[in-house]
Amino acid sequence: MRKQYLKIRQKKSMDSILQAGKKAPAFKGKDQDGATVSLADFKGKKVALFFYPKDNTPGCTAQACDLRDNIAALQKEGIVVIGISADDEKSHKKFETKHQLPFKLVADVDRKIIEAYGVWGPKKFMGREFDGIHRTTFLINEKGLIDHVITKVKTKEHASQILTLWK
Repeated sequence: MRKQYLKIRQKKSMDSILQAGKKAPAFKGKDQDGATVSLADFKGKKVALFFYPKDNTPGCTAQACDLRDNIAALQKEGIVVIGISADDEKSHKKFETKHQLPFKLVADVDRKIIEAYGVWGPKKFMGREFDGIHRTTFLINEKGLIDHVITKVKTKEHASQILTLWK
């Protein structure tokens, strides 16, 4: 019974993720430097908005470093990269500094942005069940519409996934 309930809950959670063709929800938050960042700041630009579970964890570090290592190729295609997690600004600053990340990391401790994009929900990790952020990237076009949603993120090849979809 518990497994069946969890499957239904997980499906419901994944169904709430925004789909391609929808308008990207507006958001406003503070980055690792305490500056306010909003989606409106990037109107007319392509935005790769990636949601990740936690600063300085192996998968999240691999993903952020892959994006860092390929930032020139992403920028060449006119893509702005923004990361969002529920970590606070101080944690984001440590993450940015430690790994020399060249993009904004938005703190969403109250999970308003995370929930607006539908990426918060039940997860399973190492046999443990809990609610958390589903690693997801939204590719938002110049008009503010979602062109693509990447739900099966390859942390060590994420820039390639983005470039393949947007070339």
